[in-house]
Amino acid sequence: MNQRLPHWLAQHIAAVRVVLVLTLLTGLFYPLAMTAVAQLPGLRDSAQGSRIEGPDGKAAGSSLIGQSFADEKGNPIKRYFQSRPSNAGTGYDASASAAGNQGPESVVDAQDKPSLLTLVCGRSRAVGHLEGVDGSRPYCTRDGVGAVLGVFHNGGTTGRVTRVVSLNQPCPAEPFRPSYEGIAVECAKPGTDYSRAVTVPVRGDAPEEPVVPADAVTASASGLDPHISPAYAELQIPRVARERGADETSVRELIKKYTTARALGVLGEPAVNVVELNIALDRTYPKRGA
Repeated sequence: MNQRLPHWLAQHIAAVRVVLVLTLLTGLFYPLAMTAVAQLPGLRDSAQGSRIEGPDGKAAGSSLIGQSFADEKGNPIKRYFQSRPSNAGTGYDASASAAGNQGPESVVDAQDKPSLLTLVCGRSRAVGHLEGVDGSRPYCTRDGVGAVLGVFHNGGTTGRVTRVVSLNQPCPAEPFRPSYEGIAVECAKPGTDYSRAVTVPVRGDAPEEPVVPADAVTASASGLDPHISPAYAELQIPRVARERGADETSVRELIKKYTTARALGVLGEPAVNVVELNIALDRTYPKRGA
């Protein structure tokens, strides 16, 4: 006479079987299948991390993750093309991918954190100095901070102007303009609350289209983008060619080799992979100094 298993025991046995089957499918067979598919031509390089070999044959990085080409003090190494800024950790830290989380309204410096505008202004000034070009841009002072006034009115936000402060230029700095609506502009006193002032960015006389491209002064959303614009690469050619003892035409041809076009011909913008480009430079031209 056949005896049926108790209902509760049959349910537990069925559950154990489901767990075993799903464990084999999702924990063993599926990963093995995906690993096998990843070895197909065209997929293998990406599956291996898109590693790039340096001139010595050793792994020198990934074509998908940018690098900082600076010395121990953070100064740009002149023989290399420079990447765009990065907010990932101390810069291009793959374990700390992050954005700066500052938007277009970030124009006034905090006591412990510069505004996005001041970051952009300072970076543009530094790039201009490095490349020997005009690093000025709209809404930036000559000393590389945001050109922003705090304007006080006798009616709060309206009325006669009673006081004007250059918010991003702490004393004893000289304000970027001497007066505003007939009132002398003051330097900002550290620790003073200027929240009652009306914030007034001042465009200044910088060219509408700055010489230093936007990607040279702003970070990517991930902080890991290895690409720069062709315009930023072009700006750096004279310096790199000079440091490498190469002619500019040859360096320009190398840039073209590592420039990718728009996806599907319409999406995004052309971009230059700086990591691949700099490794190619080390292969093509001997290093000369630091």
